[in-house]
Amino acid sequence: MNNKFSWELFNRMPIIGIMRNIAGEYTDRIAGIYHQSGLTCLEVTMNSAGAEETIASLVNTHGDKLNIGAGTVCTANDLEKALNAGAQFIVTPIVNEDVISTCAARKVPVFPGAYTPTEIYKAWSLGATMVKVFPATTLGTGYIREVLGPLNQISLVPTGGINLENFTGYLAAGAKAVGIGSHLFPKNILANEDWDKLREIYALYIDRYKTYLDTKAV
Repeated sequence: MNNKFSWELFNRMPIIGIMRNIAGEYTDRIAGIYHQSGLTCLEVTMNSAGAEETIASLVNTHGDKLNIGAGTVCTANDLEKALNAGAQFIVTPIVNEDVISTCAARKVPVFPGAYTPTEIYKAWSLGATMVKVFPATTLGTGYIREVLGPLNQISLVPTGGINLENFTGYLAAGAKAVGIGSHLFPKNILANEDWDKLREIYALYIDRYKTYLDTKAV
């Protein structure tokens, strides 16, 4: 088991895939395809059935190839369960001081969720590694750009409504990464076990990111 977070993996492909309520029999297969496609970070939400077991299993089988984290960590109890399962990073939908400070003390990357500039700055001041801006598409890319005007020292991870069509727009606005949920794990594709289609979807994200990098370099 490898429970060490890799920044090299994170920076290589700054997308966090959010797995919520995905059947346990699919998660290992998905993680394998996810890694093979070039994606690098998976988050299992703690309000999913069997979350602790899923995290532990994925860290055991893929923890040296993927960053495996726990999401929807709202309480200190959630955090202990996630860390005991081997989570390599922590994501929250809220600003919980105990969760953030504990992660900071243990040197575990933590991405707490915030909405307003005050919440974003508070989360960062408490020791957040990056701040998840949620829900992001309600605010749009302009919000990210404007917040980073006075708060340019803070790394932002927009989440909520992010998809293939808009994720590079958030990166272009200054976000360090994005969180993507159902668009990376379509229920109908998983139910049909159409793994080739899943590979096609992941390839589109990789290609779109490479195009973004090429355009940015010009």
